Amino acid sequence: MSARVAGPGQARPLRLGRIAVYTVLVLFALFYLMPIYVLLVTGLKSFDQVSLDRMWNLPQSFSLDSFRDAWFGNEQTAIRGLANNFSNTLLLTVPATLISAMLGSLNGYVLAKWKFRGADVLFPIILFGMFIPYQAILIPLVQTTQALGLYGSIPGLVFVHVVYGIPITTLIFRNYYAGVPSELVEAARIDGAGILGVYRHVLLPLSLPGFVVVAIWQFTSIWNEFLFAIVLTSNPAVQPIMVALNNLAGSYSVQWNVQMAGALMAALPTLLVYILLGRYFLRGLLAGSLKG
Repeated sequence: MSARVAGPGQARPLRLGRIAVYTVLVLFALFYLMPIYVLLVTGLKSFDQVSLDRMWNLPQSFSLDSFRDAWFGNEQTAIRGLANNFSNTLLLTVPATLISAMLGSLNGYVLAKWKFRGADVLFPIILFGMFIPYQAILIPLVQTTQALGLYGSIPGLVFVHVVYGIPITTLIFRNYYAGVPSELVEAARIDGAGILGVYRHVLLPLSLPGFVVVAIWQFTSIWNEFLFAIVLTSNPAVQPIMVALNNLAGSYSVQWNVQMAGALMAALPTLLVYILLGRYFLRGLLAGSLKG
């Protein structure tokens, strides 16, 4: 049998359909990028150029003063810079992401490959933590961090985000490890590996897609989180960048160009994470979507 070859009449509808799909995708991309455009052009303007009716216009003269004031601050306008708070957020986000990812990986491994009595009850209980609203636990959370001596500190925020991140990280890793053949685990156990040996030599080397998914999820969630940050820290010196961004205003008037520049710089790390690792995020999610 000979394969059918599409003629010129059949190729044209396919080409037109592809053009239409790409046109729609480009329009949606431009629509979602409009806030970034407004942030950028407003941040490049001086204060006298900022107005609601001209927010779409390009700046008459480009200036980086807004970004400088947003980062380093300005004593004349009583603007507190974001540089110190940016460092605070890094000190919070990186350890909390790594610790919660590691704990979620261990939990997911045990729940997926080491069945024990009560595992089917324990797993839903862990997942229940995902559905507890932040507002419902603020008072006992403040009391707990105060009792532990962690209130108003970066380690306290790290502790809170690690605990609150365990349900989602456990779910992701449990579904991911459910797709790993059990024969590999059984072979390692026959060779004499214990529970940690199987994890270290079999599961951990295969866990890179899962760790990428969890790292992206936790990094963006913790970086953009505001409620825990403002409730559990009262000292501006240790507040994360989202709280400082909320306070980025002058004493007499709101410097919208400075706020837009600060918002763009605060969002830049998460944008870069998704730009650089976005394809691995989807690949890692699909890796655990067939079983579990």
